Amino acid sequence: MEHEMNYGAVLSAAKAMKSAYGDRLCIYPVLVGNDPHGKALLQKVADAGGCGFMTTADAIASPADMADFVRKVFLSGLRDSDGDGVYDKFDQCPGTPRGVKVDAKGCPLDTDGDGVYDIRDKCPRTPKGVKVDADGCPLDTDGDGIFDYLDRCPGTPRSAMVDQFGCWNLDPIQFETNKSGITRQYVHVVNEAASVMRQNPSLKMVIQGHTDSRGTPGHNAGLSKRRALAVMNALVKKGIERSRLSTEAYGATRPIASNLTPEGMAQNRRVELVPQR
Repeated sequence: MEHEMNYGAVLSAAKAMKSAYGDRLCIYPVLVGNDPHGKALLQKVADAGGCGFMTTADAIASPADMADFVRKVFLSGLRDSDGDGVYDKFDQCPGTPRGVKVDAKGCPLDTDGDGVYDIRDKCPRTPKGVKVDADGCPLDTDGDGIFDYLDRCPGTPRSAMVDQFGCWNLDPIQFETNKSGITRQYVHVVNEAASVMRQNPSLKMVIQGHTDSRGTPGHNAGLSKRRALAVMNALVKKGIERSRLSTEAYGATRPIASNLTPEGMAQNRRVELVPQR
């Protein structure tokens, strides 16, 4: 009875070790003597290991037999098929290309921790926590060339030229004193706006007219309206539906520069294009 209790404790200990270490543990018990109960117990212990085997002291008594035992225990089955320094049985990423540096699990390194191995990562220094695509590069949802985590203006219309912050800032169209005709140097602004609107059918545009401070409020209100309408008509001629365009006239009420200098007044005589989703 005493033997059975001890045997049970040994087998329980073996099973507990296997549960704790999993595939990292193989058990190779060696029987000294010829006790049949001991032999049966050690066979169960080996079976509990799942990947070891039981032998006897007599079977490994000679140097040659011991050498064979050592080879079977430590070398048999421990292949490193991909040559990354991690044996196949422990390698969680088999088939790693030759020469690629790996971690303790046999997987290629992922230095920036974005989930894309360095060998495939086209953006290897992505900041921690930033979402990336299959190439390991931060997402650029609106396709403006500015990564989402740096983009202050997400949802930029397709093909729009943006600044370093990902914002589409159309240059204001400036006008000559008391005139509402678009001069040649600002035609490119109209062309850019029309091009982007054609490629983004849901995009609308608010056209805001402004003047400098000279003239009466009534005159400036009318002048700013005519300037806004001039830009609207230019966009319509470029194929943009009038229903997608609206105008606002502010006269001299929203200056962006001083009206005390010619340069400041020139900046205030303007139309601003404000895209609307």
